[in-house]
Formats: sequence, C-alpha cells, structure tokens
Amino acid sequence: MKKTFMSMVAALLVFLVSAPLAQAATPYVGLSAGAAFLTDSDIEVDGDEFEDAIEYKTGFAVNGAVGLDGDMYRVEGAIGYQVNDWDTMYGIELPDDEDVEVAILSFMANGYLDIEMPSAPVTPYVMAGVGLANVDIKFEDESEDDTVFAYQLGAGIGFEASPNVTLDLGYRYFATSDVEPEDDVEVSIASHNVMAGVRVGF
Repeated sequence: MKKTFMSMVAALLVFLVSAPLAQAATPYVGLSAGAAFLTDSDIEVDGDEFEDAIEYKTGFAVNGAVGLDGDMYRVEGAIGYQVNDWDTMYGIELPDDEDVEVAILSFMANGYLDIEMPSAPVTPYVMAGVGLANVDIKFEDESEDDTVFAYQLGAGIGFEASPNVTLDLGYRYFATSDVEPEDDVEVSIASHNVMAGVRVGF
C-alpha cells in the first residue's frame, strides 16, 4: 500500500513537471516558514514494534525554492529544514533541559496545479513533491542520521500582492521512508506543516 501511494505521488509529480515545460514559464524564488507538527514515531527494534514510542513538541520549518511558473502549472526545486524537540519517550515526559531533537534537511522536486479564479485576488492550489531527506536524531550527546526517500502532498492559497509578488498560505503533509539510525532500528517520520511565505517572480 505504501509503495503504491508513493508511486502515485511520483506519477502526479511527473505530470505536473512536464506540463509547464511545454510553454513559456516565468522564473521565481520563494521563501516560507511555519509550524511543524511531527506525528508520534513508531520504533521497531530487532523486529519488535513499539507504537507511538516518541512524542514531539511543536517545531518549526523553513523552506526556500527556485522555480518556473507556467500560469496554471508550477515546478520547483526546494530545500527545507525542520526541527522538533522530543516531548515524551515510551510515555515518560522528558525534562526541558534534555538535548533531544529530530532535525530534517530535505531536498525536494515539487509540482503545483494552480486553480485560477477569474477576477478573484486568490488562487487555490494543490501540490506534490518527491526527494531526499537527511533525518538527524539527537539524544543527549549522541547523534545518528540517515538519508531516506521523502514525499509530500499539500494545498493552499496564493494572494496576489502585486503583479510579481504572491503571498502564500499552505498545508504540507511531509513523510519519509523509515529512518534507520542504527542497525536493526527503524523509526517512522511524518509531519503536518502549516506554512506562510512569499513568491517573487522575474
């Protein structure tokens, strides 16, 4: 099921990416930031699975992108960074001074479908993306990382502030394949992110 879902995401992205290449497109840069709600992580150790083993505090996410706008379609390359502190582990609340966190550095190719609304100042959109993410899991003085496949789906609204400037408010569901920080250890990673940003066209 998971492989099928990721294949659908990849197919959608290929469609969205190929469409604007057939027409003249306007380059743009974008920057966004917002709240990152990392879902509880399941942990599998030597084949034994522990559900919701790690709970996280609300974190933050930032994202920078360079893309092409083909009116109805957009395609971009993006770099993102997200950090969430741990809240509990196996139901035990961790002290605030504990240095425990998950940091995610992602490199994504994103495709967008802008739903144009004539005479309206807003443009709803849907998007999908695939790429790679380096997930760094830090617990006290130890840090282990793994680079894994990543994907995301999202939707939002663009507000035209001027002919070349668009303000953006959107939601992203971001997830990766299971992270393996150590041998025989797998950790699930998924996040619900609410982002606000700006795009500037040239």
